[in-house]
Amino acid sequence: MLWIKSFHIVMVVAWFAGLFYLPRIYVNLAEEQNTESYKRLIGMASRLYRFITPLAILAVATGLVLMLVYGIGLGQGWMHTKLVAVLILIVYHFICGYILKQFKLMQNDKSHIFYRWFNEIPVFILLAVVVLVVVKPF
Repeated sequence: MLWIKSFHIVMVVAWFAGLFYLPRIYVNLAEEQNTESYKRLIGMASRLYRFITPLAILAVATGLVLMLVYGIGLGQGWMHTKLVAVLILIVYHFICGYILKQFKLMQNDKSHIFYRWFNEIPVFILLAVVVLVVVKPF
């Protein structure tokens, strides 16, 4: 179980790292005027999104193993709330993919300021998940 828990933590950390960086690339894309720089940023964002998607799957899969096989948090309020936070994070991940497609098609209609705020969402999700797992408030 400790091996799976360790792997889960590493996958979650790596997934969040990618979700922290990807919208920062979007900030730069929203501001970029140079075609070559824009293409380079699109390449960076595409590779990052392709890299973090399997990490997300592994994070969710190992978390489900910990809950369903080892019974960690099963039936407890903090786990139900954590699962809602994870679902929100999954939706955020897919929204990032949609935004990337918009940038690839050069159809972005949002400002760099929007992406600066958008970039903060995973911070709040991470805070909630860590508090729920460590404090187990309910």
